[in-house]
Order: sequence, then C-alpha cells, then structure tokens
Amino acid sequence: MIEIVVNKKGDLKTTALIENGILEELYEEEKESKYNRNEGNIYIGIIKDIIPGMQAAFLDIGIEKNSFIHVKDVLPQVDEKVEKPITAKIEDVVKPKQKLLVQVQKDSNDKKGARTTTHIKLTGKYIVLLPRTDIITISQKIVNEKERERLLQIVKNKLPKNTGAIIRTIAEQQKEEVLIKDIEQLQEKWETILKRFEESPNKQELLYTSPTIVEKMIIDLPEDKIDEIEVNDKEEYNKIKKTLQKMKITSIKVELKDKENLIEKHELEKQIEKSKQRKIWLNCGGFITIDPTEALVAIDVNSGKFTGKSSLEDTVYKVNYEATIEIAKQLRLRDIGGIIIIDYIDMQKQENKDKIEKLLKETLKQDRAKTQVEGFTKLNLMEMTRKHICSHNS
Repeated sequence: MIEIVVNKKGDLKTTALIENGILEELYEEEKESKYNRNEGNIYIGIIKDIIPGMQAAFLDIGIEKNSFIHVKDVLPQVDEKVEKPITAKIEDVVKPKQKLLVQVQKDSNDKKGARTTTHIKLTGKYIVLLPRTDIITISQKIVNEKERERLLQIVKNKLPKNTGAIIRTIAEQQKEEVLIKDIEQLQEKWETILKRFEESPNKQELLYTSPTIVEKMIIDLPEDKIDEIEVNDKEEYNKIKKTLQKMKITSIKVELKDKENLIEKHELEKQIEKSKQRKIWLNCGGFITIDPTEALVAIDVNSGKFTGKSSLEDTVYKVNYEATIEIAKQLRLRDIGGIIIIDYIDMQKQENKDKIEKLLKETLKQDRAKTQVEGFTKLNLMEMTRKHICSHNS
C-alpha cells in the first residue's frame, strides 16, 4: 500500500512517499528558496555569449542566472551508444541574439547557471516523447523479449516522422490503445509548445512547466498502487484534485487534513532524521557513510562492530550484502543523482563480487529513477549513475 503525504509547515513543503509504513521517498521544498525548481521546464532562450574555448554558449531564459548549453546539446540528438567525436564549432552552430527552444536539464545553484539542451523530452505515463529525432529505446527493466518486440512495434507504427520515444517500464503489458492515447496526448502537447515558440518574438519565455513532485508520482506509479494522498493545506489539496481531474483519474482518494501535522501523524520524524545523517548503521553492526561532492557521491562501506562467526570472506560478504540493500534504499530516499562511487569492503572471490553487482541491479529495479550500474573498477570501486527524480530547493 502506497500513501503520498504532502505536509506544509511555514515555508517548508515536505512530500513523502510511504509504502507499508516505510518512508521510501522524501522531497523538501522551501517557498522562499533563492533558486527555484526549473528542471524539465521548456523555455525560449536567447543566446547572450558564445564561449569557443568551452564549445558552449550562455543564454537568457528569464531566470536568475544565464543558462549554459554545450554544442552537443544544440546539434541533432544522436544515439548515446554510438560515440562520435564532435567536429562542429559552437560559433558555427549558434549566433548572438539567436532564439532557441530549450529544456532545463539541471537546475542552477549558487555556483552555476542552469544546464540546458535543445533535446526535448516530454514524459507521459507510459512513453517519453523525443521530438526532432528518430531514436526509439525501451526500458531495460522490461526483460521479456516478446513483450519488448510488441511494445516497440506499437510505438514505431504510431510515432510521427522524425519523432523518437523511450518506452517506460510501466508500459509493460499495457493495451495498445492505452499506449497510443499516451503518444497522441504527448504529440498534441509538443505541437502546442512548438507553435508558441514559432509565433513568439525573440524574447525569453517559459513555454512549459514540468510536473510537480506529486504529479510525477501519479504519472510514474500504477494507479492501483496508490492508496491515498493526504494533504494538510487547502491550496495544495485543490491543485492535486485538479490534476487528478485533468488526468481523468478517479481511483486515487485525496484527503484534506487541514493544518494537521502529517509528519507526526505518520511517525516519520525518525525516518526523516535518518535520511539526513552521514552515517547509516546496518542490522549486522556494519555501517555506510554517504558523502556528496561537487563531482560525485562517494559511499563507503565499513564492517563497524560486525566480526562474524565464519571466515573473513563470509563476514565481508554479509556486510556488503546488507550495505547494498541499504544503499539502494538511500539513493531513492535521498534522491541522489549523478555519478555514484561505492567503496565496498574488498572481496577476494569473483563470485561474491558478481553476486553483489547482481543484487545491486535487482534492488535498484524498485527505483523509479533511471539507474546504470557499470560494475567494479580495477580499484575495486563500484561505479554507477542515477538520474534524480526531482531537484531540491532546500
């Protein structure tokens, strides 16, 4: 049973996804944050400065800082699996004062402006539409070959020319008409955005706002999995009711608990506090530490108080096993994105390394975010990436 809780207290809005009483996802947003959440928004941007040495340009999209765009994000989108060197020069691709249709890939912070791209993605319940490209891919979490072929065929037959798509995990076993309807709605949305862009003067403008955190949860999760949504603020309650009506969803119950502290009601204080700690203890007595840096997130696994009762290799494997399950949980709970390096306790047996890698991949299947496990490096570090669900304002 999944419950979504939206709790407002002063300027802080906390959105929690709870499954069988366990806090699985947590998002905190501050109303008066210096930097607003813009990731996923689509803008008209105006080129301000071209930086040949960086193969990039800065553009004004109407937010607090000029945004950054790299030449590869201006050139036509190519399949990520096919690596080709970029020979085009940024100064030949864009010109000062040029109007561009861009989407925010990564929000701005106190050091950098937002990262943008012309490779637009519009996310539906079952399909992610990729206008202006013919790339069609399918979620790796769908493993049945027959089902993969069926889904690919449906999408290929329905997509307009020069339009690609990503088939999402939730599309598995869905009826053809449901998938087609999703594509049609996304295509209609894209045509509206494109028309506004073409008709608009050379001036920065917001053309499309990405879904809110709650909207994203409703889109990403099967309707029959969400038991109810509880809200303690009337304005938020009305927004969610309006969203459900717009999406024609009647099965999800929304309850207004006006001004009640829902964090206390669901006894989430300790779980929220744990989600912010650097050190997380494991049941076996070992622990993990999570250290975000500007370039990556480093996770260290330690044996702590656990000494084990059998061989050293078995003891190490048990700690690494428990750590893997906890790491997958923490990545989702904290919405950690980007490059992640896990420093496991060294294992001598290759079969144990393989088991840990397999366990990590299996456990990450519960995550709504896109993850990619690259495996152990020569230095025995596990490399992986995760695309975070939402950016944080806090």
